Amino acid sequence: MAEPTGEVSPPFITSLMSFMLFSLVFLLGWIRDTFEGYKGTTRKGYAPLREPQEDFYQRRVFSRIKDCYNRPIASAPDAWIDVLDRTNLCHSSGFKDLKVHETKQHCLNLSSYNYLGFAAADAYCTPQVQATTQNLGVSSCSSRSDAGTTPAHEELEKQTAAFVGKEAAITFGMGYATNSAVIPALMGKGCLIISDQLNHASIVSGARASGAKVKVFRHNDVEHLERVLRTSIAEGQPRMNRPWKKIMIFVEGIYSMEGEACCLSRIVEVKKKYGVYLYLDEAHSIGALGKRGRGACEHWGVDPADVDIMMGTFTKSFGSCGGYIASSKAVIDYLRRHSPAHLYATAMSPAAVQQVISAMRLINGEDGTTRGQDKVKQLHDNANYFRRQLINMGLHVLGDWDSPVMPIMIYHPGKIAAVSRLCLSRCLAMVVVGFPATSLLLTRARVCISAAHSRDDLDYGLSVIRDVADMCMMQYGFSSTLPPPAPHPTDPESVLAVDSWGSYKDWGNIALQDLPPQQVALAAGHQREKETSKKEERARQSKGKEAASLNTRSRKNGILPDVNCNGNGHALDVDSHALMSSFSKMNGGLGIRAGA
Repeated sequence: MAEPTGEVSPPFITSLMSFMLFSLVFLLGWIRDTFEGYKGTTRKGYAPLREPQEDFYQRRVFSRIKDCYNRPIASAPDAWIDVLDRTNLCHSSGFKDLKVHETKQHCLNLSSYNYLGFAAADAYCTPQVQATTQNLGVSSCSSRSDAGTTPAHEELEKQTAAFVGKEAAITFGMGYATNSAVIPALMGKGCLIISDQLNHASIVSGARASGAKVKVFRHNDVEHLERVLRTSIAEGQPRMNRPWKKIMIFVEGIYSMEGEACCLSRIVEVKKKYGVYLYLDEAHSIGALGKRGRGACEHWGVDPADVDIMMGTFTKSFGSCGGYIASSKAVIDYLRRHSPAHLYATAMSPAAVQQVISAMRLINGEDGTTRGQDKVKQLHDNANYFRRQLINMGLHVLGDWDSPVMPIMIYHPGKIAAVSRLCLSRCLAMVVVGFPATSLLLTRARVCISAAHSRDDLDYGLSVIRDVADMCMMQYGFSSTLPPPAPHPTDPESVLAVDSWGSYKDWGNIALQDLPPQQVALAAGHQREKETSKKEERARQSKGKEAASLNTRSRKNGILPDVNCNGNGHALDVDSHALMSSFSKMNGGLGIRAGA
């Protein structure tokens, strides 16, 4: 569901301290460059390859915290990984290399996109991958259009199309290239691209390379999307005012830096209303959203036929590499003839292809077990449990329920290194994200949950994050004016959240249409149960008042001892037999027995 808040902004004091920090860093860096006589690395007579500002930032800012990024690992990216140690350069600047040592740390992995746990050895997938490697080799050593197509590639495309509910599919060797090479083949001069503000860099790169006009709408704001679309259709192409050749909306199933799911059902309504195309990037949502792991369409109850182009990757939920485009057969045949990623790039490795095929079969239950569906359910349970605990800590956590991506807002850029190093020292591997991947004051730590995590793993990670958050003063949620995320109907503590924030119909910016259909049904059911419980409570209170009145009269008549009662007039320290005996005495019976 959509987040009930507007744009996330840092607290004022944090913004002020960040401004002072960067002012001091740049001032000291400029002083050092002046006294050291730094003249750059450009050869005489040549123009600089990098902008002076970028060069300064790399040398004086990023170089001091580069040990927090690009950490090498020495194991499969399972629930726990081995992180290699490197030289500590936390107080130096410049372009010094980090020396990798042979020692390593065994850390809880909250950084990999291994959503369903297929990245490590699997009893069903791994033997099939090994057999395919023996039969078809390690690499195709050719593009798909030449000699790189094998029976495994053709089977994967059929399997992918069936998995997402489309007529046909085409695969590529790289997820980033899937967007950056396919979009220019679909869009061109005289076309209009309407893109979400926070779309991935691969979509931005493809849109720029296409030559089409690009307009941006506010993140997950369907009303703003409709205004941009309506205005664009009315005005037509710039200067000439001719109608657009075609218009396509670009959104993501789950936004990788926000952890939020797009409001797909409402976007589809707008798309149908104005007769435009829809391109859905499911890199992070395929396999992770939906009861059966079918992605955003299943999550929102949308017919896959209403999404014209479905893009996804095999690098997250399926533990492999590459990407795909699923659409009608006519569109896929067109891409086979015009997409440079298909015509010139090397095809996916046969082993990687088989890994995806085996993972999809496992999710479909073709192995004769429910392991695949159990993985999807485990992922949702782990993600919702971890998110709820983070919120209870008072942390600012972005994203939606069921999403395995959880950004924890740090805000202050100076805390990036502290958070990363403290987590690593406590054997927790977690990604920190800052400028230029995010804006300067929206730095964050990003948690990625996997079905491979046990509850003990999650509790250990929560304990480390709690300690680090206390030391780095990251509990912005306790003083924030932003409301917490809307409760999820399947969240274990959603009843408490509903009691705190009212019924689903009363949330300020959340409407029932913002919820997936299955959640709407659960929300309506919960509301009916809540209304029924209120009626029952009123009935109990009415009976309690009558009993209290009867109790008072009985004590005055000397036939009933004092009984402790709660606020509803219900007896607390006397058992039912004692009460029955009391009423018997009222009718001439023999005395009472006090409860234990």
